[in-house]
Amino acid sequence: MKLYCMKLGWIVPFHLPIAGYLIQTDDGLNVLVDTGISHQFIATHLFHGQPFARMGEAEGVVNQLARIGLAPHDIHFLISSHFDPDHAGNLTAFSRAHIVVQRRQYLVAKEGIIARQEALRFQWDAPELRYQLVDGDTTLLPGIELIETSGHSPGHQSVLVRLPQKGAVLLAIDAIPSASCLDPDTRPLTPFDMDEAEVRASTRKLIALAERERVTLIVHGHDREQWQQLKLLPECYT
Repeated sequence: MKLYCMKLGWIVPFHLPIAGYLIQTDDGLNVLVDTGISHQFIATHLFHGQPFARMGEAEGVVNQLARIGLAPHDIHFLISSHFDPDHAGNLTAFSRAHIVVQRRQYLVAKEGIIARQEALRFQWDAPELRYQLVDGDTTLLPGIELIETSGHSPGHQSVLVRLPQKGAVLLAIDAIPSASCLDPDTRPLTPFDMDEAEVRASTRKLIALAERERVTLIVHGHDREQWQQLKLLPECYT
């Protein structure tokens, strides 16, 4: 089992990395986690008068995968943590993959409840996509567990990866976006967190899981300092 971390651009107003991940299993399956932001969204959306994000050509998810010899059709499963624009911006590039998302996130998005996700409906609601809806904590494949962590958005999910050498690695994504958010009782909320009680409950859940499973690394989805230290593709964790 291998884990690749990919920096897929930057959120400009907050100077934060946009993250994606690739997990390769021992039996040859490629599991992508999130797809970053789209050029279309960057070109059409501002945040308080400035670009919301930037993404260099080499930072796009398809070009990142190409660096290790993979094309979109090589991805077997695509875990979508949630449908925010900086996470689900390129789902249609992976229409052959099984896209795995929490049922709650999918249904809330379909109802049009979350305005920031509506901007990306052309991606996550494309008719050619093949969804695999899950309910709550789920083992996707041996060594890959989905952890329901609502709060930032309804049906947000994090991912626990069990590596042979590194041990258990937790991709917290937006449930614990930075190391400053590790205390469930005192952690700050981000401008995009939707439910404070669920945010704190999910933080508490992940911290308990990390202790129970002896997690050796919690990867935060938007921690600028951490992402300066992580191994990035083409390097990997094993």
